[in-house]
Amino acid sequence: MRIDAITIFVDYFNSLELSLLGKARSTGILDFQAIDLRDFTNDKHRTVDDSPYGGGAGMLMKPEPWGDALDQVLAADGSSTLIVPSPAGEVFNQAMAKELAAKSHLVFACGRYEGIDQRVFDYAATKAEVRLISLGDYVLNGGEVAAIAMIEAIARLIPGVIGNAESLVEESHGEAGLLEYPSYTKPASWRGFDVPDVLTSGNHAAIAKWRHEQSVERTKRVRPDLLTED
Repeated sequence: MRIDAITIFVDYFNSLELSLLGKARSTGILDFQAIDLRDFTNDKHRTVDDSPYGGGAGMLMKPEPWGDALDQVLAADGSSTLIVPSPAGEVFNQAMAKELAAKSHLVFACGRYEGIDQRVFDYAATKAEVRLISLGDYVLNGGEVAAIAMIEAIARLIPGVIGNAESLVEESHGEAGLLEYPSYTKPASWRGFDVPDVLTSGNHAAIAKWRHEQSVERTKRVRPDLLTED
């Protein structure tokens, strides 16, 4: 998969060089590039913002550099998906991560200030699929942090990125649709807290049953909205 991020803060994305995603990049499973929006400006101050029409607080990102950047980055055959991190978008979840992991090319448009001129999205829609996506009901200073979170959630679903594919099934928001059960490791007793006996019993059927019950209980208590009624 190819992923590009257009931003005025390319260093934000250095974290993607670490851990499993860094390994995926080095082995060619994931092709990622952070692109500096200011490289597409034409004035000596490398200006990317201006005051909004109609008034209002703050500054808005100008369409000209965005248009030139998208002309360079979006695939000519229309196969790209432009993702705009925005509190005005649809809420990101695991199902969406799985959907996006099947795409061939994702481009993240990381806005700053009061956002990006709407005409950028209208123009991009003539060349690619455009998705405004929110991490949740809160506001960040820019799109970079949200983009990194989404890239990690999406990229780890690409075959070959996670060594043990079974972990994708059992984890929270996995195929079962439940939150993950509590997990324990050695020692069996620690500071007065003991590992549940069933986990040391060697009875795999009982362990599987206990883990499922714990997942259901945790989901019912913490995220009842995830449970579907029969």
